[in-house]
Amino acid sequence: MRPPTPSRRSLLFAGSLLLALAAVVGVLVVLVPEGATDGLDLFWNDLMAGVRQDWMLSGAYLLNWIGGGWVAILLVPLLIVLLLVLLRRWRAAVFAAAAFAISAGLTQLLKEIFARARPDDMLVTSDFGSFPSGHTANAATIAVVVWLVFPRVWVAIVGALWVVAMALSRTILAVHWITDTVGGALVGASAALLVAAVLQYWATIGWMAPSDPPVETSPGGNFPSASSPSASRRRRAADPPVS
Repeated sequence: MRPPTPSRRSLLFAGSLLLALAAVVGVLVVLVPEGATDGLDLFWNDLMAGVRQDWMLSGAYLLNWIGGGWVAILLVPLLIVLLLVLLRRWRAAVFAAAAFAISAGLTQLLKEIFARARPDDMLVTSDFGSFPSGHTANAATIAVVVWLVFPRVWVAIVGALWVVAMALSRTILAVHWITDTVGGALVGASAALLVAAVLQYWATIGWMAPSDPPVETSPGGNFPSASSPSASRRRRAADPPVS
C-alpha cells in the first residue's frame, strides 16, 4: 500500500521549518557571543581526533572526494538526472536538477553570511566558510530527492545512513565542526522539500499508483472538482441505467 501523497502545504511547511532551524543553528554557533555551541563542537572535535583509525580515514577521504568539488556539483547530480530520464521520469529529473541547484546556491549563500572559521587541525583543504557543511547538505538533498521520487522505507533508511556517514566523515577529517554538519543536513533537506512544494506533482509522482491521474480539486481544496476523472466516475456509477 502506497503512503498518502504529501500535500504542497506539508512540503512547504517542512522545508521552511528545516531552513529556519538551520538559520537558528547558524545564529547560535556564529553570532552569539562566545559561541553557544563551542563546548559541543570542541568536545566532538577532540573525540574524533582520539578515535581516528586508518580505515576510518580511508573512508572519509573517499567521501570527501565523492561529496565535494566537481564530483558533487556536476557528476553525481547529472548521473541521478540521467538515471531518471532513462527511467522515463523526466519530470522527476527536472525536479532533481532544480533541487540540486537550489541546495548548492543556498549553502554558498549561508557560508557567506555566517563566515564561520573551520577547525585548525583539518586534514584536507577546503573552501571558505565552515557553516553549513556543503558535503552534508549535498548528501541530504540527494537523500530527500531520491526518497520523494522513490518513496520506499529502504530508500529512506539508506538515505539517512548516507547523510550520517557524510557528516561523520567531515568531522573525522576535522574539516567541519559537528554543528556545521547538522546545519548542512537541515539546509540540504529543506532545499529539496521547498523545490518539491513548488513542483509538487513532478516531485511526488512516485507516491501515486501508475494508473492514478492527478486529481483536480475544488477551489476549497477539499473535494474533487466536478470535472475531475474521479468525480466523473462517481457520477456514472450513481446514474441509473437507461431503459
